[in-house]
Order: sequence, then structure tokens, then C-alpha cells
Amino acid sequence: MYDSWEELRLNCLECKKCGLCEKRNNIVFGCGNMKAEVMFIGEGPGEKEDLLAEPFVGRSGKLLDSMLSEIDLYRNKNIYIANIVKCRPPENRDPLPEEQDSCIDWLRNQVALIKPKIIVAVGRIAAMKIIDPSIKITKQHGFFYKKKKIWMMPTIHPASLLRNPAQKPMVEEDFQNLKQKILEICTHTYIN
Repeated sequence: MYDSWEELRLNCLECKKCGLCEKRNNIVFGCGNMKAEVMFIGEGPGEKEDLLAEPFVGRSGKLLDSMLSEIDLYRNKNIYIANIVKCRPPENRDPLPEEQDSCIDWLRNQVALIKPKIIVAVGRIAAMKIIDPSIKITKQHGFFYKKKKIWMMPTIHPASLLRNPAQKPMVEEDFQNLKQKILEICTHTYIN
């Protein structure tokens, strides 16, 4: 485990633990407030994320930002966003289990340094990796689970909402549940 953000970030940027490093443009380390009480975790970077070295910046990222702003959350103010894997899987495929396993310690170290009170698992892959391998995202989204003193909530990935807009009201309800949990247990997320 690394004790500082800078040491963690510098070592992560040199990572060659799996084959995803061979075709990457950039490592997508994460972004946001490193003292956030709320952390969002996705599965892995897509094409735009790989080019810009920032998570959730494509069409699904714009949708995520819009939904976040509805509950007064902002990536560079009061949340932190990261991914299970830090390099883009080819053709935006799901990261393979061995790729997730190779990369998960970077994320674990980010969580250890941030010490979030709430983690939102964005999408099926993230929910299965960090909450429960048997989770059914379409049935269990929006519910909170407590693991190691951290409240965790799975939600449907914004890319899925772009393909199936009928799911958007369900995710908006998830975000209202999230806001209520923040108001219950967080002390500085909503302080300007």
C-alpha cells in the first residue's frame, strides 16, 4: 500500500501488470476531490477516457455529470471518480476477470487513501467486483449494502441509459436514494 497520492499515482502510471497496457494512450487514474466522502467507481475507460486520461468524459460521462448535478454532486468539488481497470479494454469490451484482478490493488489503495463513507458502483461489472459477484444490477440497483464500514450502492451505467432511456427514471430514483444517504451519514459533502 502506498501512503501518498503522488506515490500511488506515479507508480500506477508505470503499470504493466496486464496486457491492457500495450494499447493504451493513457492510464485513467481517476479525478475529483481526494477527501470526498462519496466515491463513484466504474468498470474501465472508453475511447474518450483513454485519450483524455479522465474517467467518464464521453457521452455517458456527460449524462452522469447531468444526473450528479441534479443532486448537487460535482466531479471536481465533492466526489471522486475512478474505475476498476485503469486502461481501456480493446473495442470497449468488458474488462476480463484477470485484468480486473491485476488492476484492483490500485483501486483498493485509492479507497484506502480517500476513506469514503459511500461508494457508488456504476454498472454491472463494477457492482459485481466490489459489492457481490452474484449481484443483478437491474434488480438490485439503488439499494445500499454495507461492507467494511462503507455503504455501497450499485446503479445502472449511464451508457446503458443511452441505449435504453426508459431506465433513466430508475437511476434518477437511485440518485435520490444516494442523496438521502449522503444527508444521513456525510458531514461535509454538501458544505460549500
